[in-house]
Amino acid sequence: MAQPPFLAQPPIAAGPGSLAQLDERSREIFRRIVEGYLDTGEPVGSRNISKLLPMALSPASVRNVMADLEQAGLIFAPHTSAGRLPTESGLRFFVDAMLEIGDLGEGERRRIDAEIRAAGRTPEEVLTEASQMLSGLTRGAGLVLAHKADLRLKHIEFVRLEPTRGLVVLVGEDGSVENRVVELPLGLPPSALVEATNYLNRTIRGRTLTEARAELERLQGERQAELDDLTARVVEDGLATWGEAAEGRPQQLIVRGRANLLDDLRAAEDLERIRSLFDDLERNRDLIELLGDAERGEGVRIFIGSEAKLHSLSGSSLVLAPYRDAEARIVGVLGVIGPTRLHYGRIVPMVDYTAKLVSRLIG
Repeated sequence: MAQPPFLAQPPIAAGPGSLAQLDERSREIFRRIVEGYLDTGEPVGSRNISKLLPMALSPASVRNVMADLEQAGLIFAPHTSAGRLPTESGLRFFVDAMLEIGDLGEGERRRIDAEIRAAGRTPEEVLTEASQMLSGLTRGAGLVLAHKADLRLKHIEFVRLEPTRGLVVLVGEDGSVENRVVELPLGLPPSALVEATNYLNRTIRGRTLTEARAELERLQGERQAELDDLTARVVEDGLATWGEAAEGRPQQLIVRGRANLLDDLRAAEDLERIRSLFDDLERNRDLIELLGDAERGEGVRIFIGSEAKLHSLSGSSLVLAPYRDAEARIVGVLGVIGPTRLHYGRIVPMVDYTAKLVSRLIG
């Protein structure tokens, strides 16, 4: 499988100890520290590293190199006489310069296909299953951000509820159905609702709500000639009500596997951070804004800790990729959230493959 497109974050300003200027010995020691952290979450000590290195190097010499790496801001000691862990800057350098992206095994691809391709699913069900599947495969939480405002319209209908109140029923091309109550002019004949329904379905089918409103504005003169005043008001008020609802409605955020985020807690402050993250997941707004940023890129993006500019994500990482509709327009983003010691090399191709599969299915 071809390597997925990968977008690094803007590089952190590198000092004299940047990876590009590290010699082979320093790079190898740094790699062992990061890979040990990604495997176990534990600090890695000089004695263990000296046993793993391909070159002969004493623990004392390893400690000297570790001191240089620490001064460069790439690693740190969590407490006295402990081993070393990578800093967020160190993880970013590792991901950008040293990460080896793995390939999905045939079994993993078959599992992803089988779980997401189940027959008869609506697009929303496909997205929910994608979130659940990513959570199960990565032991993180699966995330999907879906834009409902760009829904393409299949059918719209007006139904009278009371003499001056009616229901607008909107059906999307993805099979979704939503309703809105609108005010009707007093004395509106039943035939006017039928006329309004027929006119809109001739005019807006296959368009997004934004496109439909623009088209009706363009056809304003023709509309007045074709419809009587009361029916024209029903058309205008009905679409305006839908437009206001869509603009005020937050994008849909699907999260599955939150409990996985509790599996790797190591201290009381970790628990407090996860509680804060859960709160952000409930409120949606800040996280939706962050996920929206990820849509601006073409490939997989990785946000590590404070790079996400969201306090509750300190100590967490996001691996995200956009997905597209049938016209290759980006309509959402999906991915995984977990601790900073995510297995990036395995998760990047998994998220990339899932995003491409979802794009084909919802398209």
